[in-house]
Amino acid sequence: MSMDESVITDLMRNFTGEVLRPADPGFAAARAQAIWNGSITHQPLLIARPATTEDVATVIGACRETGTDLTVRGGGHSASGSSVAPGAVMIDLSRINDVRVDSAARRVYVGAGATWATVDAATAEHGLAVVGGIVSHTGVAGLTLTGGMGWLTSQQGLSCDNLMAATLVMADGRTVHVTDHDEPELMWALRGAGTNFGVVTELVYALHTVEPMANLGLFFWHAADAAGPLAFARNYLFQLPQNMGALVAALSAPPEPFVPERYHGAPGVAVLVANWGSAEEHAAAIAPLREQGPLFEVVTPLPHVALQQMLDNAEPWGIHAYAKSLNFESLPDEAITALLDWLPRRRSPMSYVPMLTLRGRYAEIPEAATAWGSTRKARWAAAIIGLAWDGESFAADHAWVRGLWQALRPYATEEAYLNFESDADTSRVRASYGEQKFSRLAALKARWDPDNVFRHNPNIAPAPTVPSPRQAPPPAPAGARSD
Repeated sequence: MSMDESVITDLMRNFTGEVLRPADPGFAAARAQAIWNGSITHQPLLIARPATTEDVATVIGACRETGTDLTVRGGGHSASGSSVAPGAVMIDLSRINDVRVDSAARRVYVGAGATWATVDAATAEHGLAVVGGIVSHTGVAGLTLTGGMGWLTSQQGLSCDNLMAATLVMADGRTVHVTDHDEPELMWALRGAGTNFGVVTELVYALHTVEPMANLGLFFWHAADAAGPLAFARNYLFQLPQNMGALVAALSAPPEPFVPERYHGAPGVAVLVANWGSAEEHAAAIAPLREQGPLFEVVTPLPHVALQQMLDNAEPWGIHAYAKSLNFESLPDEAITALLDWLPRRRSPMSYVPMLTLRGRYAEIPEAATAWGSTRKARWAAAIIGLAWDGESFAADHAWVRGLWQALRPYATEEAYLNFESDADTSRVRASYGEQKFSRLAALKARWDPDNVFRHNPNIAPAPTVPSPRQAPPPAPAGARSD
């Protein structure tokens, strides 16, 4: 079914936001702005930009009445492009983007259309922060509801671990306020599988003290010389104090002012270590990396908000993108060899492989506390991302991503970080959550969204049988404390 003109007219009459049809001025621009991944060319039936939670319920009601497919756009920064589907109504939350900080309670209230750049700027004024992504124009809601990892993960856990409450519009149009005390089972599900259960319009996070200035050390080795330094880093980074963040990236040296011009475009491996506070502590931590003989290095203080934006140019808006994910309990020599062998085969210098260390606070949170699927053992989370502006290079690097992913799979675990996946199928989603959590989520899906209205996501289909009685609410995740 599809919406006829009378339904659209009624929707617009009862809507305080904006509804755009394909023939309307502004539709093409709104569609272009809605999706980060330029390779996604689907055209929606309508773009609805709600201004309130009530507007969201109105759109869902119109879609339910007519049997029209719907998608949800938070920040639009996903390789899968799930924010848009052909012939569907896109609920574009970009107008619901207010950010309010309660510094006394150490909470931040975030509209689901906000980006991490907005959150970082608002919280930094108070010397506070919550872990977000590594690219600041990423949307807050999508990242959080499927996990969320970044520079502060070793201190705070995942973004979803710090989610304290959410306002959620359900498939039947009801608005539900979700906390550990109100609908605790649904709160558990939102922390890792939340895109399956409704449209979140506001998220509330615990905040933590974070110095507004950080210290960054970046060390780069040419691919031909990187095997030894990367083997050193794979162990050393997990020995760093919990108050330090670390990132490894296999990439081309970018044409940035901090990179000597003669090295621009060189394929290699960068190791980045950051702390917030003592420059002396940071200097001691990076000294062993400096001893590995990097091709070049950058060591500098910089604002925390600038650190959060450092990789923004690596994933520019509108570029064609394809991504696959792998998790590693360790990074054996064979995996390092395969990575360095495949790195120079890219067509586009934009394609790269970021690898995050999951350790510290991440590993201290109980397995059962959230729906997050990967184990809480210290580990690596890697993305293989093909990025290109032109179609020929994108096609080549789409194949490169698949090839490197297959080469590395023998050394990886079964699950994926689903925020890093362009095309995770049902078996990949099931493996990523694990059988026990997947079954629990499917039962919960049958209660809250039995028709699988919210299916444009790493989807968990409703269980075909009657859900079991609600389990006792789990404890709040340890990562959610304020300090």
